[in-house]
Amino acid sequence: MLKSELIERAARFRSAQEDPSRSLDDCPALVLNADFTPLSYYPLSIWPWQTAIKAVVLERVDIIESYGRAVHSPSWTMQIPSVIALRQYVKPSEFPAFTRFNLFLRDRFSCQYCGSPHHLTFDHVVPRRLGGRTSWENILTACAPCNMRKGGRTPKQANMPPLVAPIRPTHWQLQERGKGFPPNYLHETWRDWLYWDIELEA
Repeated sequence: MLKSELIERAARFRSAQEDPSRSLDDCPALVLNADFTPLSYYPLSIWPWQTAIKAVVLERVDIIESYGRAVHSPSWTMQIPSVIALRQYVKPSEFPAFTRFNLFLRDRFSCQYCGSPHHLTFDHVVPRRLGGRTSWENILTACAPCNMRKGGRTPKQANMPPLVAPIRPTHWQLQERGKGFPPNYLHETWRDWLYWDIELEA
């Protein structure tokens, strides 16, 4: 199966035909940077409709796509934005913060010893008692059973080689990881902006 087909299956884009009856709370706006790429893939950069409209009024964003419904005041009517782009480019940091969430994302939310996606925690590759540091290069996602089995030993001592060696990821690498975990909500007007940089298959 082609990569784009897998994304389509996982994403479950919601049809614009449902817009007229859609609750306002179900009308978030996808936020693009000034270069028309999402500010973030995971978590996906979305704003509530109120925040999006406020940003439009303050001329901080441009409307790229809209939902099929509008909000009204005594003096004006506005289509609810479904895709907006910042007018000023926000430069992402080269390296993401070292957090539990980003660690799990780097490791694709799976144990790096057995591949299980369940009961995840983290493990010091070189145990702290042996001088191991709490850093990108020495921490792996591990399920609780593997963590217990490895204990205070090194992978070599425990005969548990990691599936992939831990690295310090770049912001771009984490964003690429995030594309594999689309959220439950994706509106069809977002389609052209989320995956436009996927290589075309021959």
